[in-house]
Amino acid sequence: MGIAFCHHDMPPILLLYLLLINLLGFVLYGVDKAKSKHKGSRRIPERVLLWVARLGGGLGCWMGMMLFRHKTKHNRFMILVPLWTVLWAVALALLGRLG
Repeated sequence: MGIAFCHHDMPPILLLYLLLINLLGFVLYGVDKAKSKHKGSRRIPERVLLWVARLGGGLGCWMGMMLFRHKTKHNRFMILVPLWTVLWAVALALLGRLG
């Protein structure tokens, strides 16, 4: 009675969306970390970084946070990014169960 939802069960457009939004999240955290080292650089707004996670890119954002050691001292990021990742995982599992 386990929940099984593999990528082959997922509609291709949803799989593509999730791959791209997670890649975007990962890249944005890396770019913002690089910009943070240069005074006067135009940074990526925190709200954008958080919205990418909220829109399904949480895993990529979290991986970027950990790899680049970026935003890891901000409680808001350390709580919200994993939270949205889990919420998306639960939603996808439920979608797989219903579908």
